[in-house]
Amino acid sequence: MTKSVFNWSGGKDSALALYHVLKDPHISVERLLTTVNGHHQRISMHGVRRELLHAQAKAIGLPLDELLLPGMPNMDTYNRLMGDKMDDIKRGGIVQSIFGDIFLEDLKQYREEKLAKAGLKALFPLWQRNTKELIAEFLDLGFKTIVVCVKTDLLPEDFAGRIIDHDFLKDLPSSVDPCGENGEFHTFVFDGPIFSSPIPFTMGEQVLRTYEAPKNQKDGCYASADEQPPEIGFCFQDLTLSKK
Repeated sequence: MTKSVFNWSGGKDSALALYHVLKDPHISVERLLTTVNGHHQRISMHGVRRELLHAQAKAIGLPLDELLLPGMPNMDTYNRLMGDKMDDIKRGGIVQSIFGDIFLEDLKQYREEKLAKAGLKALFPLWQRNTKELIAEFLDLGFKTIVVCVKTDLLPEDFAGRIIDHDFLKDLPSSVDPCGENGEFHTFVFDGPIFSSPIPFTMGEQVLRTYEAPKNQKDGCYASADEQPPEIGFCFQDLTLSKK
């Protein structure tokens, strides 16, 4: 069996990819790895509290490894910290890193190049699958997920806090990928076949945050400086772990 680390975001694509690799007799998932904003104590990009991340890992039944980042890391800082983490992971006998990415070729290439330098392989179980079919499979399997972050220039902020179901998918603008693969939204999975029990949570406040776009082009997500807006807006739905 191939000893692997699974890059866990807490969202739906991660959950579906993990579901498939856990059923693969040739893969042994040794641990989950999640990037966490150490300043805010939340999952990077998703804004989910660490206590909910820990509850997910406990319900999945796998050890959780966290990469703690500073509040506003640049790519040099991220690459250095992630490189150190990959070296540590490799020393533990792990030879493969698994991701839930679907379409973003440049991101896939970036991951493969960085892992190759560390002597690790990359696996993408959902790669280039139809996202309408993926979200349908996700729901049919019994997974449940809530939108915790919306990129407001791509999707109205009132989608934050909604459970993804068939009505949600009908309401999505035609320009938005049903899996949010272009960064339109991020999710928190709270139930499904990989969990021993549902993750109990309480809805908190919604917060609209605006961030200055990176001045250094290599720290951005745009092909050119002309495409980059001066500010990037996100609407976050806060969740707290409920007592059972």
